[in-house]
Amino acid sequence: MPSTREFSKTLNVYLPYLAWVVALIGLVGSLFFSVVMELPPCDLCWYQRIAMYPLVPILATGIILRDRRMKTYALPFGIVGLAISVYHNLLYYGVITQALTPCSQGVPCTAKQLELFGFITIPLMTLAAFVVILLSLLIYKPGEE
Repeated sequence: MPSTREFSKTLNVYLPYLAWVVALIGLVGSLFFSVVMELPPCDLCWYQRIAMYPLVPILATGIILRDRRMKTYALPFGIVGLAISVYHNLLYYGVITQALTPCSQGVPCTAKQLELFGFITIPLMTLAAFVVILLSLLIYKPGEE
């Protein structure tokens, strides 16, 4: 039976990979929704993409080069993306009013384009992705592999 310390070290090794895989799924998923399913993104979705897409090459480069500063490069994108995602979800679920939104043209940020199982929405998936990415990066301790 592995000790808690061994489990912690093993988990630490895989945290950057988890963050990268989630960012990659977010990138591919958003492109799938807009290109294949032809669901046009709202303004806030575009801003979240701007925060999500660079995470894929940043995390991949950090993993390949074993760069101890990978967190420093990736965290700002994750924090900004999470902030936009929280705002988008508050708007989507009606906690804040439409008057406070930048979505003035095109698809409204409150448009219900997809709901899996009746509650999983595109804004909720994005929020979950940024939470997993940020938690993975915050828990990760470089140099303890």
